[in-house]
Amino acid sequence: MANGDPFDGLHEFLAIARRGSIRGAAAELGVTPGAVSQALQGLERRLGLPLFHRTTRRISLTEAGETLLGRLGPAADAITGTIDGLRRMTAEPSGTLRLLAHRMAVETVIHPLIPAFRAACPGVTVDITIDDGLEDQIAGRYDAHIAIGEFIDRDMIAVRVSRPFRWLVAASPDYLARRGRPEVPEDIARHDCIRFRLARSRRIYRWEFERPGPDGTAQALSVDPPGDIVTNDTKLVRTFALQGLGLVYGSELMLADDLAAGRLETVLDAFMPARDALFLCYPRASRGDPKLRAFVEACQRQLRRSGG
Repeated sequence: MANGDPFDGLHEFLAIARRGSIRGAAAELGVTPGAVSQALQGLERRLGLPLFHRTTRRISLTEAGETLLGRLGPAADAITGTIDGLRRMTAEPSGTLRLLAHRMAVETVIHPLIPAFRAACPGVTVDITIDDGLEDQIAGRYDAHIAIGEFIDRDMIAVRVSRPFRWLVAASPDYLARRGRPEVPEDIARHDCIRFRLARSRRIYRWEFERPGPDGTAQALSVDPPGDIVTNDTKLVRTFALQGLGLVYGSELMLADDLAAGRLETVLDAFMPARDALFLCYPRASRGDPKLRAFVEACQRQLRRSGG
């Protein structure tokens, strides 16, 4: 079988073995008997062995044909079963959905969503990795990731899954009473700040502001916050702020309860950038995946229910 496609004629061979005749195989395959006979002859020439004993009245397998059928039949059944399984996946979501998510999405998206999604799609296993630095989605073989809008890959499909939120600079009332309230972003240089390290790049996150310009446009301003506390965990950032250890830069989603209870107060509100949101992002080639499509629809239903 040195030349030609090694699979040529195998489909016809199996059909003849199943039907017991070339004519029956042709009817099954929807081709002419001549086409089936020609394919079989080509296969036998490549093998250098006859696969069937032929008479004018019947056809039966030779020893070589029996050997080939014994090896090929189970493989064909396995392939057919696999294809049938894949077809069933298109009808009903199944398999493992691997998600990469920013920690900010845990309370906002994942906690309220997963119970309803599991009830609707019991055949889907959900594997969630929380990573504030958002490792590479493709390299990590994740189906989708939930990211802050400013960090999403523009080549991805992005579906908003949270209500819009503001970025804030906040501190405890005790800290502000001791150190004073910064009035402009440059005042941060005289304060203690809880700094956040991005997990993947290892760089310290620069605090983003917008200064109103004379013509009504906003001028972007980036500040490197000073401070002796650095962490890559947003929960620790919040905890240290509540302990009065310094200013923090965080989202309205993360700090809303503490602000409402008076445990934290905001500063520099006039300089904060435009609203952002959390987005579910996935490659364009994956949009037909039933389990991912079901998850996207579940996210959209949850967002509508929450008034986002």
